[in-house]
Amino acid sequence: MLEKFERIKLGHFPTPIEHLKNVSQHLDGPNIFIKRDDCTGLATGGNKTRKLEFLIPDAIKNKAELIVTVGAIQSNHARQTAAACSLKGLKCLIISEQRLKDPPDAYMNSGNVFLNKLLGAEVMLCPKDQDILEYSTKVVENIKSKGTNVYFIPGGGSNSIGALGYVECFKEILKENNKYNLTHIVHATGSSGTQAGLLAGKKYFQSQLQIIGISVRYEKKIQEEKVYNEAKKVCEKLKCDVLDRSEVVAYDDYVGSGYGEPTDGMIEATNLLAKKEAILLDPVYSGKGFAGLIGLIRQKKFTKEDNILFIHTGGAVSLSAYEWAFNK
Repeated sequence: MLEKFERIKLGHFPTPIEHLKNVSQHLDGPNIFIKRDDCTGLATGGNKTRKLEFLIPDAIKNKAELIVTVGAIQSNHARQTAAACSLKGLKCLIISEQRLKDPPDAYMNSGNVFLNKLLGAEVMLCPKDQDILEYSTKVVENIKSKGTNVYFIPGGGSNSIGALGYVECFKEILKENNKYNLTHIVHATGSSGTQAGLLAGKKYFQSQLQIIGISVRYEKKIQEEKVYNEAKKVCEKLKCDVLDRSEVVAYDDYVGSGYGEPTDGMIEATNLLAKKEAILLDPVYSGKGFAGLIGLIRQKKFTKEDNILFIHTGGAVSLSAYEWAFNK
């Protein structure tokens, strides 16, 4: 069924699964494995590459001349979109939103911000007093009125087309699961497309794997509703049964004071993976996601017989923009 959806190659797949032996021993809980979606290869990689493999051909099919997308200042999605556009000869406009309360200069100029420019994207900052979706809609309409064919990709590449990338990821995981006997998948969830795709994949392939999202932005009820609504659309595309609302699980205990704002848990998790496994998490998504996994292990939510797969969604390039948070 997935083969009927047009896809182009942008990344290196399948991504490897590695056993976090040192961290598993350190936490004295379940066996922890990590799926290295930080190694997809598209301008330092990340989970959005999977989504863009379905979104970019849809843009090309619609004869797009310009791709417009939105995201936070240090958006990994924006950087990967800029990279995909560079690779496929498309123009890219990124509309960035300032979400931190008091960001230092490094946050505003290094990491993904620098790479966006290096990749040739035009970057526009949404005024602080305006809603980014309303603002981006006006920008797109204005560009269209001048005769340019625009294709808009939502934040995180999260719609029913982009989420197909994580149906494909779930298929990858199932192919290798005879080696690992996985019981749970844990990952950071934000714009909802990754978790929606995984849940739709679970339904489509009739798997019993439990999927747990760690919210990096919204409270539990809002995040779960966003994921559920997106997953329903993906299930409709796949023509499979729609999942039950109870299957959508997203913890909101690890967001901290807001999206992109550093937390003690994120700093602990990022330091732990770096020092024990030589793996670099990012401050916004995977760092908080792994902090959530650590928290759930400490709360005895898993048994020692469980085998947990953590999906590393990428973004370590933004660490340089957050050095201040680690030096406090």
